[in-house]
Amino acid sequence: MQSAGRMRYGSYRVGRYGFTLVELLVVIAIIGVLVGLLLPAVQAAREAARRMSCSNNLRQIGIALHNYHDTFKVFPPAGLYRIGTSSDSFSVQARLLPFLEQENLQNLIDWSVPYGLQSQVAGTKVSTYICPSEINKQPRHDPKPHDPNFQYWVLNYGANMGVWMVFDPVRQLGGDGLIIPNQPTSMASVLDGTSNTVAFAEVKAWQPYLRDSGNPNGPGVPPPGSPSDVVLYGGSFKTNSGHTEWVDSRVHQTGFTALFPPQTVVPFTSGGTLYDVDFNSSREGISPSQITYAAVTSRSYHRQGVNTLFTDGSVRFVAKTIDLWTWRALATRAGGEPVTQSE
Repeated sequence: MQSAGRMRYGSYRVGRYGFTLVELLVVIAIIGVLVGLLLPAVQAAREAARRMSCSNNLRQIGIALHNYHDTFKVFPPAGLYRIGTSSDSFSVQARLLPFLEQENLQNLIDWSVPYGLQSQVAGTKVSTYICPSEINKQPRHDPKPHDPNFQYWVLNYGANMGVWMVFDPVRQLGGDGLIIPNQPTSMASVLDGTSNTVAFAEVKAWQPYLRDSGNPNGPGVPPPGSPSDVVLYGGSFKTNSGHTEWVDSRVHQTGFTALFPPQTVVPFTSGGTLYDVDFNSSREGISPSQITYAAVTSRSYHRQGVNTLFTDGSVRFVAKTIDLWTWRALATRAGGEPVTQSE
């Protein structure tokens, strides 16, 4: 009897320390709340790490830019276009390759042959040109008669090509940015000071844009006052191919302009869908006479602003709330504007 009592008591103690269904549900609920509280912090930490890695990419580009200048005494051009003809050209990014430990890739380039015929080059991913926060890090397939599998690789760092006017093929004039077509600029050209002049800033890959409306045209067209004024110029609409070709020198592929502050939305509706777009009145090298005006906004997935490389080699995070005139002043190399802030 005593033995049986002990067995019953022992059985009772085992049941006493088990989990009931209600207790289990409470524990699961508590774990869920804790995960919900911790997840934003984890995501924020990951984004901070990605943003730091993005800054490091820009620092590497800055070192490459300075080494290029030390070697050639000028900055690389934003394309070299043959006067009076239709042509394309390799990008600033392509010219910086040897200074980013990518000399083998640049050695594959035949500078006399269009990049659209050089699949081995165009289809190569250059990791330094891609921000870790970019949500669509993949090549863009562009089948061509000579190669149905032809593809381009995206990029997230655009050269500063000025505020609004990018290239006048008749007068052979570039814009007021650090990097311009057909003409070299140098440290001596940066009269506003290298610490007050942007060299590169972030851009989003797969950017929708309007192109080749031929409007506006003619010299001296003032900058439009608002995003809605820009889209009125119209053009052929491309839904997702901007900043998808690191080899292409044109501003909508490898540059940016400072017409609007970083992260500015330029709304355009097509087929019932609302897009945030860029604009290029006439792609550089397409027309021997039409001037290229462009609204190619600096954008990123960092939400509050963009990482920015300055000509002195420093990298700073520029908030989307920066004053418009300050942002434009930072984009000009010799505008003589006073810069009251740099973030």
